[in-house]
Amino acid sequence: MEHAIYLVTLVGTGLVLAAAFSSLIAFRFGAPLLLLFLGIGLASGADGLGIEFDNARVAYFAGSLALAVILFDSGFGTPLKVLRQAAAPALSLATVGVLLTTGLFGAAAFYLLDLSWLESFLLGASVASTDAAAVFFLLRAGDINLRERVRSTLEVESGTNDPIAIFLVITLVEIIAAGANPEARVLVADLVLGFVVTMGLGAAAGIVGGMAIVRLVELLNLDRGLLPIFVLTLSLMVFAGAGAIGGSGFLAVYLAGLVAGNSDIRAVSTLKRFQDGISWLAQIIMFLILGLFATPSQFPVILLPAILLGLFLAFFARPVAVWLCLVPFRLPRPEVAFVSWVGLRGAVSILLAITPLLGGLPHGRLIFNTAFIVVLVSLVVQGWTVGPLARRLGLIVPARMGPLDKVELELPGSAHHELLAYRVVPGSPVARGERIPRWARPSLVVREGRSMRFQDMGRLQAGDNVYIFVPDRYPRLLDKLFASRAVVEPEDAEFFGAFALDPARPAEELEQAYAPGLTEEERKLTIGALVVERLDGHAEYADRVPIGPIELIVRDVDDKGRITALGLSFEPTAPVARVPVFLSAGEIGDRIAELIRKWRHPAGPKHASDETGGPPAMTTAEKAGGEA
Repeated sequence: MEHAIYLVTLVGTGLVLAAAFSSLIAFRFGAPLLLLFLGIGLASGADGLGIEFDNARVAYFAGSLALAVILFDSGFGTPLKVLRQAAAPALSLATVGVLLTTGLFGAAAFYLLDLSWLESFLLGASVASTDAAAVFFLLRAGDINLRERVRSTLEVESGTNDPIAIFLVITLVEIIAAGANPEARVLVADLVLGFVVTMGLGAAAGIVGGMAIVRLVELLNLDRGLLPIFVLTLSLMVFAGAGAIGGSGFLAVYLAGLVAGNSDIRAVSTLKRFQDGISWLAQIIMFLILGLFATPSQFPVILLPAILLGLFLAFFARPVAVWLCLVPFRLPRPEVAFVSWVGLRGAVSILLAITPLLGGLPHGRLIFNTAFIVVLVSLVVQGWTVGPLARRLGLIVPARMGPLDKVELELPGSAHHELLAYRVVPGSPVARGERIPRWARPSLVVREGRSMRFQDMGRLQAGDNVYIFVPDRYPRLLDKLFASRAVVEPEDAEFFGAFALDPARPAEELEQAYAPGLTEEERKLTIGALVVERLDGHAEYADRVPIGPIELIVRDVDDKGRITALGLSFEPTAPVARVPVFLSAGEIGDRIAELIRKWRHPAGPKHASDETGGPPAMTTAEKAGGEA
């Protein structure tokens, strides 16, 4: 017995270490990391090294706990600014998008596999949610700086669509297992009622649970090493409690993390570091277990239809669902195209595909194997192309700042303050003489091994270590002051224009200098307000606004979204790949209006001079040009 304990521990830790080392390969070559995790599990299973694991209940239990940990960390690390920026499109994708994907994929599965309609929709619901871990690892590994709006939409969608898919899967499994064959009207009514009740209870439990976590952390003076364990345990209690009362535990734990992460919780830096590590461990364990549970020798029977379904999901079902969900929002077509492609499937899809086995459905193993192959297709086909597609669509922006050398130290006895230790790097603003703001309180500077007061050290020099006492929610201005200059690629050297503009200057000056054709109302605005108006009320870093012969580029915005720096360019932007589909509601309306205008006012007969071969009549533009 004792020998068996050692052997199981040795094998388990060896698999985890192999998965951890595989991240080095993924970072080096940009491979989908979760694909490597799955590969290690498959290679170690019954058809590989021979490790037998066929316990669906254990796999589902371990995977559910791991997913709860991941969702809590995802919510904890999502700022409210990101949520507000992308809430509407992301929630549309997480709800309507999941339903549309389920329906489209289910219809294809019905004709490609030997499944009933309900079983086909069950398979569609299993693969309807996206996997954020796969997407954002690829962005980090490829050093890809996406536009904030796109990144925020993907992040919020991935954190909120899992509970919807889980609800659909569990409901459909219960209906099929009960042998019921309800009418479509009854089925839709039951789904809507169950959805409202489950999500409502889950949301209430999550919000209350998140506030309770913050309150308990403030009241109890726990040891610093015990505090992260305490918060993790409370999050799992929220998950379990919401599920016990009939709510969505996964939605509850995500919202609990969102509430706690955006509150003035004590020791936030320690909690973030711990949760980042435990989230990585949860992902590794979940993928290894799911890989061990699969049996590749059963795949050849359904390999061809499963691959076709995976391609159908990537090239049709997901893009159509995304486009229909984002039609009401005025998002550029390249952004819609990228969101539709970066719908990678991962551990959640495989985990949900286990539920038919738990429900004892006759085609449970067929559903699981198909979902597993669909996930592999998604990771291989979409996972390798995220970076190149983002570059081709023009969604990559230069980094806002370069490397930063910083250590965050939490002070005992100070609930909401911390000590930041910055090392002054060459080329940083403070090394060039920029002053530290008054609200920051530098307390100590260490130079060449000697410590001195900040007031006595004079100008900061490269290599100095500066210790600053700040609130734990300090503005990110300090990071910008101490960061080195960002390394700019040659093709991005002129990205922000050759000239800098003051956003507070009147737009009338632009009209006088460059004659871009501003209206009387626009001339009364400031240049910053003009840019915001042209961007439909919201500007973000690296946005570009062409105005006549010039182009204005947003160089920076503050924490409240206000433009603080603008650039001006006379060179047109490099053309990005044209996307012939994914029209927004505004573009559809404009095209319909244009068609109606042409229908009401058809082109008149040709001019007499055209009949005789004489010179054509001058157009309005040509007349204006001649008069000029």
